[in-house]
Formats: sequence, C-alpha cells, structure tokens
Amino acid sequence: MENQDQWTLFWCRLLYPIIFEELEGQKVTQYMESLSQREVVFPDGKLKKPSISTLWRKLQAYKQGGVEAFNKKPRKDRGKIRATEMEILDRAIEIKKDLPTRSAKIINLVLEQEYGKTIAKSTLYRHLREHGATKQKLGISKKKVRCRWTRDHSNSLWCGDLEYGPYVLMEGKAYRTYLSAFIDVHSRFVVDARYYLRQNTPILIDNLLRAWSIHGLPRCLYVDNGKVYYSEQLETACFSLEIKLLHCPPREPQPKGCIEKFFQTTQSQFENEVQAGSILTLQQLNQAFSAWLNISYHATKHSETDESPLERFNNGLVAKRQIDINTAIRFFMKKATRIVHCDFSDISLQGRLYKVDPKLRGDKIKVHWDEFGDYKTVLLYSLHDQYLGKGHLHQRERRHQQDNLLPEKKSLKCDVVGLLIDKHQQSIHKQTQGIDYTHAVNPKRWPFLSFISTLAHLMGRSGGASAFSTQEYQELKKIYERFIDINENMLFEAFEDAGQKDIVNITFQLQNLTKRR
Repeated sequence: MENQDQWTLFWCRLLYPIIFEELEGQKVTQYMESLSQREVVFPDGKLKKPSISTLWRKLQAYKQGGVEAFNKKPRKDRGKIRATEMEILDRAIEIKKDLPTRSAKIINLVLEQEYGKTIAKSTLYRHLREHGATKQKLGISKKKVRCRWTRDHSNSLWCGDLEYGPYVLMEGKAYRTYLSAFIDVHSRFVVDARYYLRQNTPILIDNLLRAWSIHGLPRCLYVDNGKVYYSEQLETACFSLEIKLLHCPPREPQPKGCIEKFFQTTQSQFENEVQAGSILTLQQLNQAFSAWLNISYHATKHSETDESPLERFNNGLVAKRQIDINTAIRFFMKKATRIVHCDFSDISLQGRLYKVDPKLRGDKIKVHWDEFGDYKTVLLYSLHDQYLGKGHLHQRERRHQQDNLLPEKKSLKCDVVGLLIDKHQQSIHKQTQGIDYTHAVNPKRWPFLSFISTLAHLMGRSGGASAFSTQEYQELKKIYERFIDINENMLFEAFEDAGQKDIVNITFQLQNLTKRR
C-alpha cells in the first residue's frame, strides 16, 4: 500500500485497549465482537465493518511482531490446526494446570515436542477458559495496579502540558513565551521544560527529544487535549517505542494536578522574579529557568512525597530505557511518495529539487525528511522500506551545465566534492543554529543494539535486533568490537558504497572508511 503508516495507525487505534492490556480474558473477546459490528472509516476512504477474523489476525500479528507486523502479509501457515484433536487439547490443559503461570508459547513448545503440532493462541485460550484452566480460574490472577495519577517507579508516567510564560525581548520587540514541560509523576522531577515562542508540534518534538535523550523513555505519556498533542508523528513514535499515549479528557484539568501545581510554583517563585526585573531575551530566560530548576525546585523537599524531586527520581529509577537520538528523530520525519524524474534524475519536494542515484530514474520511492532541519538532504526508501541512500538539494540548471562540461565517468568526483561542501555547510549550520537533532552526536559510544537495529533497517529486515540469525549476530558483534568509532553516519555511508548489500560488503566499506579517516 502506498501509505502504510496510515494503515498501521488505523489498526493500532482499533486495538488500542488490547495492546495496552486495558482488557483481559473474556472482555477481550467481547470488545472484538462489538468492534466487528461497528462501521468505521478505513484509510482508503471506505466505510465498512472490520471482520472478526481480520481483527483477531491483526492482534495476533502485533503480539508476534509488534507494530512492524502490520506491514506484513499474514503467514501462510497461520491457523493450520483448526480441528485440534481432543487428546492434544487435554494435554494442553494438563500442562497449564501443572503450572498456571505458563504462557501459550510454553504450552505450544511442549505440544510441538510431544505431538509435532501447535494450537493457535485464540483456540488454546478458548478451551482453557471452557475447562477452568486460566490463571483467574485457578486462583492465580495477574495483579495489575491501575492508579492513574501516581506510580511506584520513575519513568512509569510522564505528564506534559503548555502554559503561558513571561514576555521576552527579540530584535527590539516584546514577544509572549510559552512554557512546555514534562514532569515525572512518581517523583515530581521535571524531565525537561523550557520556554518557546510558539505552541506547536516543533516545540513538542524538541521538548520530548531532549527529555528522551537524557532520561530515557517513559512507559506512559499523559498529555493535554490540545491540538498540538494529536499529531500522527507523536502517535507513531509512541506506538513504535511502546509508550502508552494518554490524553486528558476535555474540560477536566483535575487529572493534570501534578503539572498544574508545578506551573503554579514556577509562576510564584520564578516568573514573579523575572517580571519584576528587566526584560530578558529568550536565551537568558531559559538559562535562568534552568538554574532555578536545578538549584531550587529539584533540590527542595516536596510536601507530598517528603523527598526532593531529584532524590526521589534517582531512588525510584528501576530500569532506564535508552534510545539513540538519531533513531528517535526518524519517528518525527515527514514522509511522502515521489517518482524520480526520468531525464533529470531528481525528485520534487515542497518546491525543492533533490538529486538521486541515476539508477532510480522512473522508480516510485518513499522520501523521509526532517521538517525542522535545513532541508539539504532527504532519506530515500523503496516501497518495501529498503534504504536507497540520500537525496541532495540541487538546481537542475547547474546540474545540466556540469553534465555538458564533464564526462559521465567523472561526474561521481564532482558529487563527492558537492557532498563534502554540503557536510561543511551542515557543520557551520550546527555551530550557528544550536542543536541539530538530525546530526546530533552522542558523547558515548554508539550502542550495539542501535547498530544492529539500524543495519536491519537499512537491509530491509523487520524485527530490529531479532532480524539476524545467531551466526550473523555473532559476526556483527565482532564487527562492532573491531570498529570502535563506528556511528550511524559511517554505517549509512558504508551501506551506500557497498555494491552488494550484505554484511561482508558493508564491513569492507567500513574498513575503507576507517582507513580514510
């Protein structure tokens, strides 16, 4: 399908309560049956009822392969055992009763060993319920604490909102600012907050990326009901990173009590002092705000928790889900489908032209770009999500003159020079424009999991780190240990230079890059 992302979000939205385990047992079946009786608008514009078999199939695919499984066709061997022998079912019930906490995967593992067959999860659970062999019937229930506005650990739930801030001075004029903040509900620690000149999607993305890069990923994200928090980019990122996205009900500010209290504290302790003095620039305001957060707010004992936010956040941090910033930015990229021009070997995007590999002329490709970047490069993918390289900003007139003056074989050298110039300009832009998330560099070594996940993405394999066999995994581990300074840009460049897109040729190109550097 041309726009697979909309289909992915469509199925995620339908199955939302089941994906995040808001329903269990019989309630799941009831929800699926009621859903199959409702008419919904599909991404292709058709109004119809989703069939019950399709809903179960999509849910099964998600449980096996996550969000990426929605992009695949169902397995051909799925559901082969529909008329299961009673002997196998009785054995499955016996295995479950022997240890009630055993999952369907473990039960099928034993059945495959003994009978050479497995039972579909839906069929297995249905018969287990009928014979009283579920955890609930056997007295072993899954205790699940559902307390909406407090959590037992840090990074379990973040709450985000926007608030009006003081005026700042910009080029001789006064502008209203907006404070965007995300607070950890367990500790009342502010994972990131700063003042902006606008309240739109770009500032939300900037705010979240800063928080994710420093403090890791939360389990749940609770945000306001405003339009800025309903972007498809945010929803796609949360589904892909397994973050449960929650929205505050309209006209009900009570659930956001912790962040509303933080805004009140900010206004009474910090903004009152700012407004009493001389008007500041935006940079000065954020510098002063950062100092107040670290020196005063985070170090002061909270009246409800009886601990300082910083101390409680560190003590309550059980596990930190890290993410590479270059990986996170991909979720917020804009996407479009384009056909490469047969004569000029370029694509048109928002009034700009980007040159691409001449081998792609006439092909339909997917284009990903950072709408908050400098628009000098875009990422190119096939319709099957295989990475094809980068497209570079150019002018057709200038390219036409070069093609006439230089032999075709020497045009590659000119492209290299142009690429070096682009990189130099990007370096200058990063130094003068502040943080450029597209080319941000992590001071620590690139994590191994990010390395193999990125490689799987480039090679068109789904499943991230699990896309490789055990032998390939061991080989990649050796490559990672060999090239200590490897980063995402090096891997992208080595992949582009490799004639055959396999591990051996990519490793050879990495070796060449290391020698040149």
